[in-house]
Amino acid sequence: MTSLHSSERLGSYVKRAEQALQTAKHAALKPAGVTVPQYAALLFLGENPGISAAALARLCGVTPPTMNTVLTNLQDRGLIERTPHAWHKNILETRLTEAGVAVMKDADARAVRVERAVAAGFTADERATLQELLTRCADLFDSVRPETPAAPRK
Repeated sequence: MTSLHSSERLGSYVKRAEQALQTAKHAALKPAGVTVPQYAALLFLGENPGISAAALARLCGVTPPTMNTVLTNLQDRGLIERTPHAWHKNILETRLTEAGVAVMKDADARAVRVERAVAAGFTADERATLQELLTRCADLFDSVRPETPAAPRK
């Protein structure tokens, strides 16, 4: 027996909601031909043209290697272009192509329908409270995260 029953674990409820969101968005985005991570990348690229892959990874909540895979797939489909930064040649700036803008707009309209359908289930006050509580929850999870031990020196 554990010291905290599963029904008392807030993380379980957060995870269930996150999984339901991902499942709903996956289904909504499938006709647009993009995955949820690809959509997130396109959305943030539309808002931040020229952003680096590392900065985009942080916005999307994925690791830089994962973002590079997402970007490679989007570039192979002609939805983004990556060009060397004018001053920092080892940094690639990433921008949507015209095709990328079109796919992003289609995908965004589909994702917004999911967001609006869920938002409609709450009053304005409930939505504000939920946003505050989820933000506080994320901050608290961040505050109790164990520090990663430093690698031993050789």
